[in-house]
Amino acid sequence: MRDASEKPQGLRERKRRETSERIIEKGLKLFVKYGYEGTTLDAIADAAGISRRTFFYYFKSKEDVLLTAHDNGFRQALRSAMRDESPDQPPLEAVQKCLIKLASRRETKESIVFDRLMQSTEALRARKEAVFVETEQILLQAMCELWPSPARRDGHRLVAMVAMGTLRLALDKWKQNDATDPLAYYLRQGFALLAKQFVGRISAA
Repeated sequence: MRDASEKPQGLRERKRRETSERIIEKGLKLFVKYGYEGTTLDAIADAAGISRRTFFYYFKSKEDVLLTAHDNGFRQALRSAMRDESPDQPPLEAVQKCLIKLASRRETKESIVFDRLMQSTEALRARKEAVFVETEQILLQAMCELWPSPARRDGHRLVAMVAMGTLRLALDKWKQNDATDPLAYYLRQGFALLAKQFVGRISAA
């Protein structure tokens, strides 16, 4: 039997999640309609039916709204997926499995819209680059937990860097081809190209 004291906490969490989702939804609609620079934080808060003060309880800035929507839980899922992989396989193989498994999180119908918005200002373009670096670090940390030997860290870092490059290439091709094929298709292509040219050296690391 569930403790009744858990119910208010669960209700609060559900309302918090719904409010966060509403802020993102309204923010994206405004970004698409007025552009990133033309959308104010106050406009997002007003559209979501909350105060400016409440907005800051959920997000630090309007940029944070866009980045959260763009990520769609991908980085957190990547960390968990890597930790669940078997250590009895080459690191690059494990990373490939994880990225292909999580590809659907990056191929939503809003993804291309997000990308256009992220390219709309110099600050957002720089932030987009930073996100890839942050994701690389998350991947590296998860790999170091799965294969904890300090002697393997440089090899893990190399794999993480190459894997993020492969993801970026796949995303670019997926968008250039108007999402006619699944993102996983382009990821497999990228990793196949990588294997053809470098996999022997990387696996040895």
